Amino acid sequence: MQQDILRVAQAIERAERILIITGAGLSADSGLPTYRGLGGLYNGLTAEGLPIERALSGPMLQRDPALCWKYLAELGRACLGARPNGGHVAIAELQRRKPQCWVLTQNIDGYHLAAGSPPQRLIEIHGQLAPLFCQSCGQGSCDMASHLAGSLPPTCAQCGGVLRPPVVLFEEMLPEQALEQLYDELHRGFDVVLAVGTTASFPYIVEPLLQARRSGGFTVEVNPALTDLSTVVDVRLAGRALDVLPALLGHIYGH
Repeated sequence: MQQDILRVAQAIERAERILIITGAGLSADSGLPTYRGLGGLYNGLTAEGLPIERALSGPMLQRDPALCWKYLAELGRACLGARPNGGHVAIAELQRRKPQCWVLTQNIDGYHLAAGSPPQRLIEIHGQLAPLFCQSCGQGSCDMASHLAGSLPPTCAQCGGVLRPPVVLFEEMLPEQALEQLYDELHRGFDVVLAVGTTASFPYIVEPLLQARRSGGFTVEVNPALTDLSTVVDVRLAGRALDVLPALLGHIYGH
């Protein structure tokens, strides 16, 4: 493991353009549930007998906003009750040292920004849980905590419409601006791509790894468990991001 960490650190040290892809495993070290696999909140059906993908979907928010908000509120309380961990902080510090280091995250908790990642080099492909906005009139409403303490679904003080977060629910499209930004940067290419705490096999997660490998770049996975990505990377660092990333950072010089 130590040899592999040194090898990855040397590759990052030499690299100019770096992409770090992060998933739920990174925030699991902050105490957030991953929602899938061991320890996930929703292994099976909700109390209403629905798959979580239906309860937390765009159509459900329109059809039965109270039901959808029951589970959005669980997500919101979990995110508000935790904070960024050493993995998030190490990524933000790496971005400080490497001005062409980008983060592509599936996470909606806002912890990358809270840890100090620059917003202009952060692509939140699934959006964020805050701030809320009204679906009817577009009025913004920042204070998620006070809405979660009240009746659900939260409504707009101005027009009474149902509020929602700028997050991508199931059956909704990915944000166009985030996708454009990602593909613009992919077009420029990356020397090193790291996948941290993600088990996803979505094209926008796998393609950056495959593209880097095709162009002679260096690819890395940081995850305690084997995933679909494990066979397509150059180096697999088996461990929690909370432990691995600060250790990795310790071998990378500042600029």
